[in-house]
Amino acid sequence: MRVNDQDMRTIWERDGVVEIIDQRFLPHELKIIALETLEDARAAIADMKVRGAPCIGATAMYGMAVSVRNDSSDAAIKTAYETLNASRPTAVNLKWAIDECMKAMDGVPEPEKADILFAMSAKNCDDDAQMCSNIGDYGKTLLDEIAKNKDGLENEQVINVLTHCNAGWMATVDWGTAISPIYKAFNAGMNVHVWVDETRPRSQGARLTAWELEQHGVPYTVITDNSGGHLMQHGLVDICFVGTDRTTATGDVCNKIGTYLKALAAFDNNVPFYVCAPSNSIDWDMQDGLREIPIEVRSGEQEVGWITGRDEDGVIRRVTTMPDPAKTRNDAFDVTPRKYITGLITERGISAANKAALLALFPEKA
Repeated sequence: MRVNDQDMRTIWERDGVVEIIDQRFLPHELKIIALETLEDARAAIADMKVRGAPCIGATAMYGMAVSVRNDSSDAAIKTAYETLNASRPTAVNLKWAIDECMKAMDGVPEPEKADILFAMSAKNCDDDAQMCSNIGDYGKTLLDEIAKNKDGLENEQVINVLTHCNAGWMATVDWGTAISPIYKAFNAGMNVHVWVDETRPRSQGARLTAWELEQHGVPYTVITDNSGGHLMQHGLVDICFVGTDRTTATGDVCNKIGTYLKALAAFDNNVPFYVCAPSNSIDWDMQDGLREIPIEVRSGEQEVGWITGRDEDGVIRRVTTMPDPAKTRNDAFDVTPRKYITGLITERGISAANKAALLALFPEKA
């Protein structure tokens, strides 16, 4: 995607050095950092320098490659696997990525393991970008249909899309999941506008989605997290697109906290609610999202009790608005049951949110 009119991804390798965008500093500063050790990769994931399930997976895979290049002994590889696996619990892409690394190294001579993982990581990034591009193409067909139904209606030509959290290219390697259809539609000349949930407590919508859309020139408006249902009641939302950190084989979706409430509001107001789900975000071993998906609980005091922003003088400051910032709770994700989901947009097509429909698209997972 475009940053300051230049093509960019979230993670890349240049001259043997793996680099990422440290997303904690956006939108105020575009900061690039290198991943040179296992600890660099672990911290990038755990401290949310990278976030978004596909981007976490890509970082974990490169993290294995970097670690094996530094030490390819069996003991070091085991440590790298366990360290990265424990860095964040909810996004299924992380474990998928490091499991793929372990399979790729099986039976390979020790001196060749790092080269295999670096090549595999680069291919994974290209594959991820292509998957997200495909999701964008399929999702755009839904926007095409909305545009067709609006054709000829006076003052109703704008297609209003509501999204939650950040599921644009910052959450993946390129294109994004939930924002990819919007980019495709905008690039095709469609009149699309995005309602961007601020997405507390880390404000991924206000900070990251808005920054992405601003860079690309897509019209958007940031709204408070509690505004979505009100906008739907007044006919100001045509469709909802969200991403996923883990989708069960039966179609339940775990995503950023607050997604469930948007799905309920959409269901009550007959607004289509779609989840953009690359196949490596689907956990084919899980059946019941509410009971099986581990929900990460992060520091409430650090992320809810205190907020960081830029003041009128351009100085980045950290402030609290609470009498006691420690008296907070910070569940990072929630689960939306499949009955509230209109469909899942995958790289192979659009599926109903149920096991049979998903297996029709991915029969090899049966």
